[in-house]
Amino acid sequence: MAPSLSTSLFADPAEVTEFVVNKGNGVKGLSETGINALPRQYIQPLEERLINKFVNESDEAIPIIDLSNPDKDEVAEAVCDAAERWGFFQVINHGVPLDVLDNVKAATHRFFNLPVEEKSKYTKENSLSRNVRFGTSFSPRAEKALEWKDYLSLFFVSEGEAEQYWPEVCRKETLDYMNKSKKMVRKLLEYLGKNLNVKELDETKESLFMGSVRINLNYYPICPNPDLTVGVGRHSDVSSLTVLLQDQIGGLHVRSLTSGNWVHVPPVPGSFVINIGDAMQILSNGRYKSVEHRVLANGSNNRISVPIFVNPKPESVIGPLHEVVANGEEPVYRDVLYSDYVRYFFKKAHDGKKTIDFANIYDHN
Repeated sequence: MAPSLSTSLFADPAEVTEFVVNKGNGVKGLSETGINALPRQYIQPLEERLINKFVNESDEAIPIIDLSNPDKDEVAEAVCDAAERWGFFQVINHGVPLDVLDNVKAATHRFFNLPVEEKSKYTKENSLSRNVRFGTSFSPRAEKALEWKDYLSLFFVSEGEAEQYWPEVCRKETLDYMNKSKKMVRKLLEYLGKNLNVKELDETKESLFMGSVRINLNYYPICPNPDLTVGVGRHSDVSSLTVLLQDQIGGLHVRSLTSGNWVHVPPVPGSFVINIGDAMQILSNGRYKSVEHRVLANGSNNRISVPIFVNPKPESVIGPLHEVVANGEEPVYRDVLYSDYVRYFFKKAHDGKKTIDFANIYDHN
């Protein structure tokens, strides 16, 4: 536990940045000082605070799909229908052992409970690998208001590279989680592909749909004024598919494509939350929807989540699949280098669905 500090010590935004970002304490360290008021650079614009106020007023719910009989046509249909109408769904009986999920959640807590000097070995300035990054908020240098979240980001290159550079306290459990989820991920992508006339996930399609993987360990500490800030701001993912493991605390909200309301995704024990990312929206020429989502801050509980971002290879060129436009369907998106698309996403603050405009054909004529 960090020493208790008065709120007045954090009246100067520069002091907050120094403590949270530069010294590597993160918002977890800030929360543990016992502050009783939110530093002003975490106070979100009025629009976001209003969403916080009305976010739980919808009685809509994202679909929950049982994968216990994965070869049944109705399972594939349910997945594709959810990808088109919601962009989000939960899966149960997915075949990933529950102890694997429990282990990676425990490993996440272990990492964030390390002393600051240990975690700081993995900051952008100190990390021995550009594929391993401990950080806070989303893009602190681009954001007008910071987000109440710390994270460890792990881009998978190889088992050997992970063995060398990933933190020992969570390496084995995170790799196990990634590897044991692969079969389910591939099955979901096969369903989505077949519905787009992709007969099989051959080598080319595999590199487009699941050519690279990034795993984040996310930590959302207790917040003194949760109504004034966000855990994560409104955004859509840049992945093909995101697989999210969340704990029992809750706080993830998804924007309904039908009503525009924000819909809570309640934690279902042993489940995954699956969502379509921008890359899949582009590959499907807009048939599958990458949907805005956000995470509330919490005034009484620490929350963790562990997303696997399943992405094209960085060097892949993504655009509407030939199989989709072969029948004369008009392309909505241009071809873009995936690494350029990701770079564009990370150089700005979270801003809803605006990233996909980068690939919009009509914005680049």
